[in-house]
Amino acid sequence: MNIVIAIGLIITLVTGVPVLMQILKNHPRGLIILFFAEMWERFSYYGMRGILIFFLTQHFLFNDAQAGSAYGSYTSLVYLLPLLGGMMADRFIGTRKAVAFGALLLVAGHGMMAFEGRPATETLTYQGATYEISAEGRGAARDVGLMVNGQKYAFAPVENGLAIQNLPQDAPIPAVLPTGDYKIDVTRDMAGINVFYLAIALIIMGVGYLKPNISTIVGQLYPDGDPRRDSGFTLYYYGINLGAFWAAVLCGYLGQTVGWWAGFGLAGVGMALGWVVFVVGKPLLQGKGEPPAEGNLKKPFLGPLNREWSIYLLSILGVGVVWFMVQRNALVGWVLGAATLASLAFIAYIIVKVCENRIQRERMMLAVVLIIGSVVFFTLFEQAGTSLNLFADRNVDLSLTPTAVQFLGVTIGTPAQLAAAGITPSGFWIDATVTAAQTQSFNAGFILIFAPIMAALWAFLGKRNMDPNPVLKFGLGLLQVGLGFMIVVWGAGMADSAFQMPILLLGLLYMFHTLGELFLSPVGLSEITKLSLAKVVSFMMAVWFLASSIAQYVGGWIAGLAGTETVGGQVLDPGAALRTSLQVFEMLGLWGMGIGVGFVVLSFFIKGWSHEKAAH
Repeated sequence: MNIVIAIGLIITLVTGVPVLMQILKNHPRGLIILFFAEMWERFSYYGMRGILIFFLTQHFLFNDAQAGSAYGSYTSLVYLLPLLGGMMADRFIGTRKAVAFGALLLVAGHGMMAFEGRPATETLTYQGATYEISAEGRGAARDVGLMVNGQKYAFAPVENGLAIQNLPQDAPIPAVLPTGDYKIDVTRDMAGINVFYLAIALIIMGVGYLKPNISTIVGQLYPDGDPRRDSGFTLYYYGINLGAFWAAVLCGYLGQTVGWWAGFGLAGVGMALGWVVFVVGKPLLQGKGEPPAEGNLKKPFLGPLNREWSIYLLSILGVGVVWFMVQRNALVGWVLGAATLASLAFIAYIIVKVCENRIQRERMMLAVVLIIGSVVFFTLFEQAGTSLNLFADRNVDLSLTPTAVQFLGVTIGTPAQLAAAGITPSGFWIDATVTAAQTQSFNAGFILIFAPIMAALWAFLGKRNMDPNPVLKFGLGLLQVGLGFMIVVWGAGMADSAFQMPILLLGLLYMFHTLGELFLSPVGLSEITKLSLAKVVSFMMAVWFLASSIAQYVGGWIAGLAGTETVGGQVLDPGAALRTSLQVFEMLGLWGMGIGVGFVVLSFFIKGWSHEKAAH
């Protein structure tokens, strides 16, 4: 058994039972359905996200900047489309139908991701002769070399050139190729790339309908002023991260050891399970999330199609528009900017014209402040899927055990460690191998550990009127995400001769990021449903995710800054990769901590804007 899977089972059992007990004992019955539906949706999303950057760099052979750009376009649109899904739910189809439709689109998209297409190939041209660059395997097992006269030779960068190792003297090319004297070309399977972009376009549209609306239903389960709301959202957040944890563990493991198709395919199975849970559990939602009466869904709209089915058809046709956009990062940026300006203008209109008194205005303005804070936080936090994922692959020693060990009669170690110790395991043993994609489980694993504690803490403080105001919580969250990056920067001296840092430092980074997330993300979800006017709550939830979209776009650009030169999907100079990553991490850490301090100070001036007592 893989060691991460074994640890995950223990964490899930220890933390999951108290969470389920809290939900069943203290919260509306509908929360358990939304908990499991969102758990499987996040399993599918994070299962894909955990291996996506490796798929782009090792299968399609995108360089780091291209991969960061493609990843940023995808994740930006994932969080931008909830604007559409939120408005369609508010005005026409209701949140329940929107969630069910989005889930079906997600099942189709993730199923299509299981089609890999042919892997890209690279060739090196020198003085008119062309040589194949052979690249086999995935992750740590990837083996890249230059084929010369039918033999494979490793290569590495040297000053002003590329050195081919152990090349015989009679080889047709020199052992050192000067920079500028050779050219590397990439050939890609365009059919496979087009299928890939169609798959993620379906996923983007599906998330657009599902993501804002399922969170809105959670808020609808609680009456105004219900003190269980923050606790309920934190427990719901546990479900999100239970799905994310097992996605990183299982999809990440299968994707990098069995094949990309296996990791992506398992993510699709998870989404199908989420759809089943949501449809079967409809009665427990107690009528929440139904279409508004003014939606007139049965009214004819497109020929024989009524308004409801016309919305579904037009949305499916809109997948083609998303397919076109996701391949054009600059266009995504322009659309994102336009959506941001339009959203801010609409919110300003609501504050000035629609809000009926000062209390409503200040509550809406506080929601805007929190949304701005979330942009900063998630720009830093979402480096997990790009620069931090590549950092784990290239510059982190992923060994959890220094040597093979025996514990309670069970052998623990990697296959290489067992071979070095002369151990031939018989029967059950634990493989201590960790893939880079599996490090994505650290964040979600810490959520599983800390979410129940934080939920109980907020409930404990709330009963005693000691709960910190949301802006202060956001400031503390920003401080912690910045501090996480600084942990790795301050530990730079611990890198070994292979330019790899201990996995413990990466674990500490994710621990601080997780604690920061628990101070900010579930609190933000709860506050948006609480602070927004009832008639625009789904729209405001969509704007909350728009903030994440901005963060994803900027984060993809930042990830490109942390990139380094690769050939065959393998980094050429690990030392240069480490230096570049640490420079970017230091910049992110200082900005995060600085803005966090600013929010802490601001909290003392606007803490009354929530008008908690007036809301009760």
